[in-house]
Amino acid sequence: MTLKEEYQASLKSSDTEEWFDLHFHRPLGFLWAKLFAKLGVSPNAITVASIFMGVIGGVLLYFGQPELAWLNWIGMLLITWADTFDSADGQLARLTQQYSRMGRILDGVSGDFWFAAISFALVFRELDFGDGMLGTYFSSHQWQIWVLAILSGISHALQAAMADYYRQFHLFFLKGQQGSELDSSAKLSEQYHQMEWGRNFWSKLPLFFYRGYTANQERMTPNMQRLRAALGEKYGEDGVPSQEFREYFRQLSLPLMKYTNILTFNTRIIACFIAVLINVPWLYFAFEVVVLNILLIYMVGRHEGICKKALAQVK
Repeated sequence: MTLKEEYQASLKSSDTEEWFDLHFHRPLGFLWAKLFAKLGVSPNAITVASIFMGVIGGVLLYFGQPELAWLNWIGMLLITWADTFDSADGQLARLTQQYSRMGRILDGVSGDFWFAAISFALVFRELDFGDGMLGTYFSSHQWQIWVLAILSGISHALQAAMADYYRQFHLFFLKGQQGSELDSSAKLSEQYHQMEWGRNFWSKLPLFFYRGYTANQERMTPNMQRLRAALGEKYGEDGVPSQEFREYFRQLSLPLMKYTNILTFNTRIIACFIAVLINVPWLYFAFEVVVLNILLIYMVGRHEGICKKALAQVK
């Protein structure tokens, strides 16, 4: 296999990859993956390293003093570096076939750690150094910036969960069950209840949270769940439909992939960096709560309509 073919094999799919990722994060992630493969480093170890880098980078966004602006630049560099590691762990897993549910869970929560650190840093930065738009207002109404940050965090978690879910559903039609990480809360619950806490504590604990995470995704997508059930009934347990139907759904779903990309990392971190550079931290929270939630509502509505249309074809 040539280097170019290896690189292509390390990607999820051209359908779901964002332009900036394809031209920046994925090439760098591939180089890291090749290096770590030679060193015998596991994908999960790379994910853990990315968590530490992203959290440290997030903390460094706190410093709002002009003379310490260089710390912000280091923080932004570390967060960007962490994201190349976040690419590398998945690419290494695909290249070496080191798949695990723990790896998927770790990969999913790594960004949550980064953005939790970023959110705390921006709240305290706004309170301690904010002097621009509404800066003095928040310093005298501190509870309001905390409410805005909490709403931002809840919004972020929901946006990222739904974007990931739609990507995995698209990959299911593109590559089948083996090419996606689409899970079912019913199957996860069955596995969960088969485990004993005493013997499987470190496996059962993350499964407890992941089961709830998957159940929330399913509650948000009733038409998708009806479609999955109909496909399972018609095509068996995995519910993998005919190639003709898979291509039909892929063409319906493909235009929405650009919205799932906006709701993941790059767009929101650019908004965060801009808010830091102009020293108006609260703008980042407002962007997540207002702009990205409007996009989320639109995306969910569109996708539910697609699933309803596809369901009619199954029946």
